[in-house]
Amino acid sequence: MKIIKDPVHGYVEIPEILLPILDSPVLQRLRYIRQLGFSFLVYPGAHHTRFEHSLGTTFLAGLMARQLELGEDDTGLVMAAGMLHDIGHGPFSHAIEPLAEECLGKSHHQVLDLLLEEDTGILLDEAGIDAGEVASLIEGKHSLSGIIHGELDVDRMDYLLRDAHYTGAPYGMVDAHRLLRSTSLMDGQVVLHESGINAAESLLIARTLMRPAVYFHHVSRIAEMMFQQAVMAHVSGKSHEGIDAMVKQDDAACFQDLRTSGSPVARELAARIYQRKLYKRALYVGRDQVNVARVANCHTHGKRREIASRIAGMAGIPPHNVLVDIPPFPGEMSLHIRVRNRHRVIELSAVSPLIHTLNETRREQWRLGVYTIPEHREAVAAGAEELLHIRPVTTQEQLII
Repeated sequence: MKIIKDPVHGYVEIPEILLPILDSPVLQRLRYIRQLGFSFLVYPGAHHTRFEHSLGTTFLAGLMARQLELGEDDTGLVMAAGMLHDIGHGPFSHAIEPLAEECLGKSHHQVLDLLLEEDTGILLDEAGIDAGEVASLIEGKHSLSGIIHGELDVDRMDYLLRDAHYTGAPYGMVDAHRLLRSTSLMDGQVVLHESGINAAESLLIARTLMRPAVYFHHVSRIAEMMFQQAVMAHVSGKSHEGIDAMVKQDDAACFQDLRTSGSPVARELAARIYQRKLYKRALYVGRDQVNVARVANCHTHGKRREIASRIAGMAGIPPHNVLVDIPPFPGEMSLHIRVRNRHRVIELSAVSPLIHTLNETRREQWRLGVYTIPEHREAVAAGAEELLHIRPVTTQEQLII
């Protein structure tokens, strides 16, 4: 057993059998990938890494396994999955993922090929852990996936606590230990005892409040859009091979490639990010001002670049000076959280009046952004409003009693 001091959980215990995996190249690479991508441009303390998060997730997975009274083999399996669940992340974490999904058809959850690589595969075999089962658990296809990949999973518990700690944002506080102690297995599925409802609600509230404050902060989103445009300019003409190579890099190697790229656009955008001379918001609107049907399927990089190019043409500026950010509309939370009381098992939404409110809040938090360099904001805003048929803001005066 190895004891590691962690700023979030205190002392984290890693079983001896998992130490060779922890020291493997595929895990050590995560030391050099920031957990929150470009959020450090907003929160200077947000330099924590995917490696730290993987340690925390491993630790919480072990605690939940003991709470669920899993056998030794299953406990090793879920702890290994917690340790390896983020090895598919590329540089700057989620910033490059949309390009990987679009160009390679692959998300960071799909890790079987990495687990089967010679070094990692041998280490898993020596630990008596099946790589296919680990991949299945990480991808949400295993009977125990709810521990790592669910609405109340240990992955979310750790990243909310860790991201709140390093950003200083006071919204990510979660009573993880109360949640863990309120879980049990029923018919092979993880369920929540009714005594843990308040702790579950606190996690869902934290997720909702952290979205606009941290995960979708407009400065982070602008930097991500600039980064994605720089990457596509850098790999122009060889997007599949180029993206595949870049996804395997860490933050420093990727950014160095962009700063020394043969593409002047990639170099310019990378220099702007490095110097924090970011694009600014020309347009930033919610669902009530857009035609939802028109933009619902426009969140891919290709669609966004097409719209950006048309806006740039209307404004009379180079295409790379306009970036369009159309995130997918947020999905519903808590559709699969089941609560057990003395008499029956029911959906959390049936006993928590907060769920509907939180899902409505998430929908109201959604924003479409159009970004450009400061001197072109007015022209870009005018073109974007015309092209996207943006409805004007309406205000309703209220009688003050």
